Amino acid sequence: MNEFNEFVREVFSAAGEIVIKSMMGGYLVYFNGKLIGDICDNELFLKRTPTTDKLLADSELRYPYEGSKTLMHVFDRFEDTDLITELLEGMYTELPEKKPKKAK
Repeated sequence: MNEFNEFVREVFSAAGEIVIKSMMGGYLVYFNGKLIGDICDNELFLKRTPTTDKLLADSELRYPYEGSKTLMHVFDRFEDTDLITELLEGMYTELPEKKPKKAK
């Protein structure tokens, strides 16, 4: 885990449980068990939902890594705790539940 990942975890944990898992050269970010985004090259990318499209309308949209099929919001407003809470709570209700693992 690097300093940026720890910073994201610390700032976002005010809204709920944040878990960051290493995956394919980057990191996946989970909020209360739901995947909300990626960290690549010390940048946080949040999934697009109606809430993120509304609250982050002025943010840059980019692909988090080469070959990605998902256009995401680049998040950089870490000082705005009210925004973070509203954002994560809205995303949580809009994102699907984690799929159960298939039996082997």
